[in-house]
Amino acid sequence: MKDTLEKIRLNTLESLKNAEDEAAIDAINLAVFGKNGSLTEILKGMGKLSKEERAAVGQLVNGVKKELEKELNERKAEIAAKMQELRFAKEAIDVTEPGKISMPEGHLHPMTQTYREIRDALVGMGFTTYEGPEVEYDDYNFTKLNLPLDHPARDMQDTFYVNDKVVLRTHTSPLEARALLNLKPPFRLIMPGRVFRVDEVDASHSPVFMQMEGFVVDKDLTLADLKGTLLTFIHAVFGEDVKMRFRPSYFPFTEPSAEVDVSCTLCGGKGCRLCKGTGWLEILGSGVTNPHELENCGLDPKEWKAFAFGLGVDRIASLKYGITDIRLEYENDARFLKQF
Repeated sequence: MKDTLEKIRLNTLESLKNAEDEAAIDAINLAVFGKNGSLTEILKGMGKLSKEERAAVGQLVNGVKKELEKELNERKAEIAAKMQELRFAKEAIDVTEPGKISMPEGHLHPMTQTYREIRDALVGMGFTTYEGPEVEYDDYNFTKLNLPLDHPARDMQDTFYVNDKVVLRTHTSPLEARALLNLKPPFRLIMPGRVFRVDEVDASHSPVFMQMEGFVVDKDLTLADLKGTLLTFIHAVFGEDVKMRFRPSYFPFTEPSAEVDVSCTLCGGKGCRLCKGTGWLEILGSGVTNPHELENCGLDPKEWKAFAFGLGVDRIASLKYGITDIRLEYENDARFLKQF
């Protein structure tokens, strides 16, 4: 019996040494301690022994059983740790490895591209960006810009009113009043931002759109300075071959006022569907700042002069890229945007 136990012990230890996975450990456990296992068979046969022999054999069997259980558990833990290490190595990710899937590259929205081009052209001419609130006082949006409560020009702009004194700004021109009241002239400012008007959405109108305004305050400014500034700006944005013309117009906050046209960017001035056969495209409004606006903001119009011009970023983007419906510029349809 003693020799049989020693043989079982040695064979089991050798099998555990050669086991490579948890399945092999389970098989050894079953072969030794299972219902028909080798050690279990010895325990079953102890009933045939005498009392003295059972005590001696029982002690030997318990010793072998404890040793083999300990070795089996230790070997099982070793194999589990090894398998976990191999699994971790297999699942490891090298974050420095180049990607295997080609991802599409993003790019700037055409409105953003246009805005930055306009901004960079004006910054190159000495302008500085100046921003303000979208929810504006009526006083800044209208009154200080030479549009008192009874002024008929207020009807030219359909306004979103928050209350009797507060509106959603209808243009970026309130920033002119804020600049005149808070900055020390001379200065040259770019005033970008969203503006709001009660408009039905269609191919050329939106209740929310992006404007940019240029505003210059200095001594001895004239309409010629405005024209020279705009010509330089237009050549920077549209190219040296583009021509410019002034058309007399009316704005309450400038006098004289002018609409500015450029030769058609599609046909070069020959006449096409984009310019409706005229060869010209309207791009912005401009003018010499009305003396009343300067007075309303505390400046002496005899000492200081100013001029301003305002444009719609979506309008410029449409002209540059041949976009015929401004809704495309605001709806973010990926099929449209990927063309840019």
